[in-house]
Amino acid sequence: MTNHLLPMQTKVLLSLFTILFCLNHAQTYEIQYTSSYNGKVLTDQTPTLVWANEKENFILNNKIREQKSDYPFEITKIEKPSNTIVSYAFLKQNEIISTSDAESVGKQTFEFTNETKKILGYICKKAVTKINSNTIEVWYTNDLKIKGGPSTIGQNLGFVLEIERNKNSLITATSIKKVKKTDIETLLKGSINSTDQLGYKDLLWKSRFTTLKIFENETINFSDESKSDEKIKRFANGTIILKKIKFPKISEGELIFAELKQQSNGDAYDRTGTVFFIPQDKSQSFFDGMEKGVKTLPVYDNGNGKQYYGITATENYNPTIEMMRFFTAFGINKFNHIQLKDKNWQNVSPYREDITELKPSLSEKELWVGAFIGNYDKGGHKVSLEITIHKSDQNVNKNNTVIPLFNTLNIMEMAGQDYSTMFNQDKGLFVEFTLKKDLKNAQLRYITTGHGGWENGDEFVPKANSIFLDGKMTYSFVPWKSDCGSYRLYNPASGNFPDGLSSSDLSRSNWCPGTVTNPNFIPLGDLKAGKHTIQVKIPQGPAEGTSFSSWNVSGVLLGSE
Repeated sequence: MTNHLLPMQTKVLLSLFTILFCLNHAQTYEIQYTSSYNGKVLTDQTPTLVWANEKENFILNNKIREQKSDYPFEITKIEKPSNTIVSYAFLKQNEIISTSDAESVGKQTFEFTNETKKILGYICKKAVTKINSNTIEVWYTNDLKIKGGPSTIGQNLGFVLEIERNKNSLITATSIKKVKKTDIETLLKGSINSTDQLGYKDLLWKSRFTTLKIFENETINFSDESKSDEKIKRFANGTIILKKIKFPKISEGELIFAELKQQSNGDAYDRTGTVFFIPQDKSQSFFDGMEKGVKTLPVYDNGNGKQYYGITATENYNPTIEMMRFFTAFGINKFNHIQLKDKNWQNVSPYREDITELKPSLSEKELWVGAFIGNYDKGGHKVSLEITIHKSDQNVNKNNTVIPLFNTLNIMEMAGQDYSTMFNQDKGLFVEFTLKKDLKNAQLRYITTGHGGWENGDEFVPKANSIFLDGKMTYSFVPWKSDCGSYRLYNPASGNFPDGLSSSDLSRSNWCPGTVTNPNFIPLGDLKAGKHTIQVKIPQGPAEGTSFSSWNVSGVLLGSE
């Protein structure tokens, strides 16, 4: 009779073999990588960290492991053998989102070479791939018996120990060791909300900066029915909308952007628009004029027989500060039913501008922020406005002072504020101001556009703008935009002429239908404390019947005290 029971020694050996096999099967490696560019190791970098075994890989860095990383940050997991990429984004404390991608790794294609080299004692082979016109060289080894790497590239090849992009950017393994335990359970704890890949990317992107929502799909129109509510104030029959906004502390190096999106809600024409805020650091402000009437504001009189209210700074009053000047296109969205062959109209006009130089007047301030579109249409326009604040290594705008000087754009046009026709006199626009301290590297942030919509009007005739500081001309230029035809697809209601052009094609005095007008930064040098004058002269064209020219100019003094 055969004895089927194994001797005790054999059982012990089999048990040990099973334990050793399981330990080897679950062996986890910790690999660290450093980055270099053009042969130089990047200083102050946080090494990339990979935990890898046959079941899964995790890609992170040392700061994340030590829980010292700034938000937002990501951890990537590759599940095996499916090669599903699971991404975890830590948006802020106790807010984690995730998404998965089961296809990307399998779609990667490589050209394999016969080249080999040793990295940390392991024989590596080279494979090459192309990603978005970038040439990526991947060095991988099969000696570790598992697959992985410092990114999602090459996860199917072997274990990637080096990746080089375009022969200049390199990430290389600097250490490999076996570990019994990782810290991943400590890091991936708490509630994790799953989302689709596009939603994940969007939430992660938006978490990288601060967003101040000002207006969301608000109407700017001309109607007696336009009334203020608890959130939005409306003035001048609805052509002005205002909201009080509390700005956070904006640190040195951070960038500020204003972004407005606009569509026609009934108005077919190109219109002047502006995004502005109201300084309230003096006894009187533009807000007072909106509540009590424009004629309660200080008047500017240059002797041409007209009076212009609220446009220049005085001892007790500051004009509005213009963040961004924009011009609506001809009927975008509302009039997209107008069909022309080979014309696929855009649905929204986007206007986005860097306004970082205005930081000193925004940081930690509570301000009325407004938008204006000059129109006489009951449907008018729909707008959305947000201001975003971004951490950055750039530090282009080093000014710590913002002093409003003038703004001739008649924001209260529909409440009696006159057009800026003061340039028909040689005096033009003349402003006196007093500096309490010396101002270094002074600049005039100057925005200008010419108007008068007929063939001899200043809208279509180049005119020099000359700036005089303390009586001496310091800068002169001709503001002109000749690229208006680039925006034809934003202008479905633009009139077409017998010569084959449309109105929106025509060059103009520093604006086009559907564009932003950039500021000019005019250097003024170092200014001493005391009284100074700024004068703007433009050879404004004469009126023709009921048609007349005007110039909307705004000026803010920048510098460092």
